[in-house]
Amino acid sequence: MRFAVLFSLGLAACNPFAPAFDDGASGDDSIFGDPRTVDGVFQNIKYAYTFKDTTIYGQMIHPDYSFIYRDYERGVDETWGRDEEMRITYQLFRNIQRLDLVWNNIITLSMDSLNTRSTVSRNFNLTFTFNPSDVIRVDGYATLTLVRNESSAPWQIVRWRDESNF
Repeated sequence: MRFAVLFSLGLAACNPFAPAFDDGASGDDSIFGDPRTVDGVFQNIKYAYTFKDTTIYGQMIHPDYSFIYRDYERGVDETWGRDEEMRITYQLFRNIQRLDLVWNNIITLSMDSLNTRSTVSRNFNLTFTFNPSDVIRVDGYATLTLVRNESSAPWQIVRWRDESNF
């Protein structure tokens, strides 16, 4: 009888349909990058694209953000700000079946002496799958300028220059 009571109490405290939260996972096991590191920013961009997550993406975009690309047909640089970036990204995520982003080698990396501003140039491969018969692959370069208020704060992207030539 005593065993049955102890066993019942043990089961009452353990709900197999609501397992405990595992807070022991190390940073290496996380799908998120540490936004306080440059590598973590790139990991989080990849996560946001893979899972079409505008919440994570929006946290990385600075209020003074600008996206710049070259319009080769017109021979001019085009620019837009944070609001348009978020609108375009939301529409892209909503209307695409799959995005695959691979960040390749870092070409240049510079950091100011206070560790609050960094510029990173990196090449990438991006595959847009709109449907199985409509797939676009882009290989290019991006130069991101990252800023933060202090060296222990998360980085935010203040400038993204797409240096691809498509």
